[in-house]
Amino acid sequence: MRSQICGSPMLRPASRRPVVGIIGNSSLLDQSYPVHAGGTMNSEAVALVSGCLPLIIPTDPNFVTVEELLDLCDGFLLTGARPNVHPSEYGEDETPAHGMFERTRDAITLPLVRACVERGQPFLGICRGFQEVNVAMGGTLHPEIRDLPGRMNHRMPPDGSIEEKFALRHPVRFTPGGVFHRLLGTEEVMTNTLHGQGIARPGSRIVIDGTAPDGTPEAIHVAGAPGFTLSVQWHPEWNAVNDPVSRPLFLAFGEAVRAWATCRAPHRLSA
Repeated sequence: MRSQICGSPMLRPASRRPVVGIIGNSSLLDQSYPVHAGGTMNSEAVALVSGCLPLIIPTDPNFVTVEELLDLCDGFLLTGARPNVHPSEYGEDETPAHGMFERTRDAITLPLVRACVERGQPFLGICRGFQEVNVAMGGTLHPEIRDLPGRMNHRMPPDGSIEEKFALRHPVRFTPGGVFHRLLGTEEVMTNTLHGQGIARPGSRIVIDGTAPDGTPEAIHVAGAPGFTLSVQWHPEWNAVNDPVSRPLFLAFGEAVRAWATCRAPHRLSA
């Protein structure tokens, strides 16, 4: 019988770090060998800043189920990725502007987000993960932000070193008194930008809490959710150990994951 006492050593050994499932992406190693991969900087941010155990998840319903992931992991990092959410997930037809897709990831992450929102299980959304949260909650996406009147090019620079590609490029202004303002202690921060798509229509309960100078949504959370649902359009995993914006974001995420691991919701307890 599993203990139902919050914080009981029978529930989880005190020395064991909470587990953060890092959403993996399908890729080809040496242009031929299929793998499920996760960026090293994601694991570094989770392990060294959030203080959790990073676990890369193969996001394919042939291998894992949402129910298994919810039971195995204490929180989730919804990572960035080159493939985009398929537009059929928000009621639109596929066009060349929508780019490439990974339907197996859609099949895992979208119901996973909805389940986490309902349960209060924490997640942090990054770039594509930010977009997944919006779509999971019923929102839509622009296929190409830079084609919209008055918008800047938010895409990753095509040339340069990785440091240059992840360099800070534009400010994000938060809602005064909002969640991000309170967490970061400032109404404006500088961020990198490496995305082509962005929120068109916010999903149900999606609160846009930060925007770029051109009006592009950059920071969101889910209204009324019992757990941590912060998501950002930029890439805070870059230099998360030292960056004054990234570090408090991953610290807060780690605190939420530890709280979940220590005091399990009734959904995770069995007699």
